[in-house]
This record gives sequence, C-alpha cells and structure tokens, in this order.
Amino acid sequence: MELRQLECFVAVAEEANFTRAAARLHIVQSAVSATIKGLERELGTPLLDRNSKRVLLTDAGAALLPRARVTLDAARAAADAVAEVRGGLRGTLRLGTLTSIRLLDLPALLGEFHRRHPGVVLQTSAAPSGSQGLIDALLERRLDLAFVSLPGPRPAGITLTDLTTSVLDLVVPAGHPLAGRRTVSITELAGLDFVDSPVGYGNRTVADRAFAAASVARRVAIEITDIGTGVDFVRNGLGVALLPRFVLGGAEDVATLTVLDADLEWPLSLASPSERTPGAAARAMMATAREFVR
Repeated sequence: MELRQLECFVAVAEEANFTRAAARLHIVQSAVSATIKGLERELGTPLLDRNSKRVLLTDAGAALLPRARVTLDAARAAADAVAEVRGGLRGTLRLGTLTSIRLLDLPALLGEFHRRHPGVVLQTSAAPSGSQGLIDALLERRLDLAFVSLPGPRPAGITLTDLTTSVLDLVVPAGHPLAGRRTVSITELAGLDFVDSPVGYGNRTVADRAFAAASVARRVAIEITDIGTGVDFVRNGLGVALLPRFVLGGAEDVATLTVLDADLEWPLSLASPSERTPGAAARAMMATAREFVR
C-alpha cells in the first residue's frame, strides 16, 4: 500500500467525485481511477460504490478512510520535520478566506508569509457561502486553515484562534430621519429595510443574534456578498446597514450611529480542524497572522 494510493482514495472519498478529486490532485481522472482500482485489488475488496450518481464509500471504504487520513497526516508531519531541520518549510497550504476580509491586510500577510517560507505553495479560495461554507470545507478536509467569523458557540470539530474584532455601526443615508443623531437603540430600528450579507456570513449572524436577543423583527431587503460595497447601497437610498468600522472611514453622504444596547461585535478568527494536528506550514501561518493583528 502506497501513500499515493491513500491520497487518491481520500481525495475521491472527500470530493465524492473522481473529476473533482483529479483536479484537486492535479492529475488526470484516469490516473485516479487506476490508482483506486489498484488499491482495491491489493486489499481484495471494493472501497467505493460507483453505481450511484455520487461516489459513495462501501463499508470497507468507510473503515479505511479515518486510518488513511491518519497515515497521510503522519507522513506529512514526518516530511515537515525533515524540512524544518533542513531550514525551510515545503508543501502546500490550502487557505480559505472570506470574500471581504478588510479587518486584516490579507495581501500583506500572505506576502510576508511567502517571503519567510518561499517553499510553501499557498492555495487560497473564498467561500461564496461565507464562514459556514469555509467551516464545511475544513470539516471535509478540503482546506487546512480558514479565516472565519463565527460569533456565538464554537462549532464541533473546529479549533479557533481568535485574531481581532470590529464593532458594527448603523449606517443610514444622509437624508434619513436618524442621520442627525449619534446613537440609537436597537428597538428604534424595527421596520427599516436593511442591506446585509446572506445567512452564513459572520456579520449577518452578529446582526441576527442582536435583533433576536432584543425581540425586534428585522427585514433584510438586499443581500450582498462584499461587505465593502454596503456603504454604496446605503448612500443610494436602498436601505440602512450594520457595517464594521473599518469600511466606514471617509464615507460621504451617509451618517454613522452607534447602537447602544446591542452586542454587535464582529470577530475574526483562524479556524482549523480539531481532529487533525496542524502541519508546520499551518502553524507558521497562524504565527504570522497573530503577528499582523498585534
């Protein structure tokens, strides 16, 4: 049994699709299929059910999967140890990001990481379904680390390294009845049309929790995936918004108010799977991120 065989098997099991597994491994699909068949011949039993629309694990495949993951993690840790002794990290780090992560200077952080560890290949991807999509990718082992915003209870199977926070302020058009004030109560916001991110995004969760805690109904009229454009939607009279302070600097034709009686703190964390010890490259990224937020 070879590591490459296990790597192909795990990729197919996690992607539930030979084509996606091949793309993930950067090899042709026929090579993945041939490698899996060779592993099945060696073990004397089918590992995958290819008769359904989705590729499913057989009982034997389900028994092998956790052990294959442990074996691959151990091999990676051994390679990391040798690389550190030789004076440089190697390998690939799969990093998930939010679609708008202005709370942290991500390009500068990744640039610094690359200068320190040029032998590590960074593969970054943003989840259009927000933090929840990134958590799902971590649990499915499609990512090694992810920048997420997860207010409230921590999800099972995930370890969070808290980095920083920002407060969400109310932003209204310049001509809005609330525009002349500096503070507002959350109870005064009932009935207003809001511009907000879709469900699953951390800032949306913060806002939804705050309104639920105050027993105030809220109507989200427009959903946006890039929080940085929220001011533009408000400026053009399409609603009000709860936006982090880091996107509000110098904003014109809008007014900003502090919501006094609500918990509107928006956290940013670096998430990793609890069941898997982070590799050397992941640990290096965690250390670099902590330096940047300090």
